Amino acid sequence: MTAAATPRAPVAVLGAGSWGTALAIQFARAGHGVRLWSRDAAQLARIAGERANTRYLPDVPLPAALAVEPDLARALDGARDAVIAVPSHAFRALLARVAQLADPATGLAWATKGFELSSGLLPHQVARELLGTRTNFAVLSGPTFAKEVGAGLPTAMTIASPDEAFAHRLAEDISSDTFRAYTSTDIVGVETGGAVKNVLAVGAGLADGLGFGANTRIALITRGLAEMMRLGVALGARGETFMGLAGLGDLVLTCTDNQSRNRRFGLLLAGGASAPDALRTIGQVVEGYPAARAVRAVAQREGVSMPIVEGIHRTLYDGVPAADVVRELMTRPVRAETDGARSA
Repeated sequence: MTAAATPRAPVAVLGAGSWGTALAIQFARAGHGVRLWSRDAAQLARIAGERANTRYLPDVPLPAALAVEPDLARALDGARDAVIAVPSHAFRALLARVAQLADPATGLAWATKGFELSSGLLPHQVARELLGTRTNFAVLSGPTFAKEVGAGLPTAMTIASPDEAFAHRLAEDISSDTFRAYTSTDIVGVETGGAVKNVLAVGAGLADGLGFGANTRIALITRGLAEMMRLGVALGARGETFMGLAGLGDLVLTCTDNQSRNRRFGLLLAGGASAPDALRTIGQVVEGYPAARAVRAVAQREGVSMPIVEGIHRTLYDGVPAADVVRELMTRPVRAETDGARSA
């Protein structure tokens, strides 16, 4: 066996949804032994038997280096890094289990996006609360659809960590001839972008579903980006982060392509579906729905004006018609486009 074919340090991927499976496949393609874990033992048994995640990525066979592991302790045993890929509402509980089971030297990363609803904390703040300073950690984010990563289509993403060397190592570990990872030390900016873009994608689906047209869509994207940046800067992020893959890139992706569950959710609502019916139709977690509440709460806490997010929240939770929200946004007082950081 050549050196290039020798499996590299093992990686544990925790979460076997579409994105967790795609990340596990990509790490295996990049030369790592991978252990894929999920709390759903029956799902893992099907994946192991079929050597594919036929529910989420039916056309993508699992690489030989990817093992299915139903026991969390065994999945973590000896792993150089653990990558969490679960929805934001499940992040804290899984992280607490990982903290008990993983070696303190194990690097920790996550692809979870969104503020914690109960606390308003970003994922890295939850990690600091549970783990202190003993673990290297990073977030994987940016414009990526699981189906396209699974298919091996050219993709770029951002890996952000306060530890630049750790981010760089993870980027090298996941990169291949079809997948390129860039690094950042602005974890606040990257995580804020990942949280806010899901809400705006719901709004884009609502607007398109109501036939508002391309002009409305691009206005929502650009002014939504301004809101994202205002909130991120208020939380300590760097403004330039939001012009990169994890800001503008992820926002455009989720607002314009129907692979986005959040966009499809908005389209279904615009078509007359109730929120519960739309969620059942999609059949997967739609992060933008609870994120609208979480982002609004954080914006209010920080004193940051986010009128688009506020309008989406009113449509989702107060029953205000989306057409009325758009009308209110369009009749707001005229102001300069680039006024102060917290203005609307």
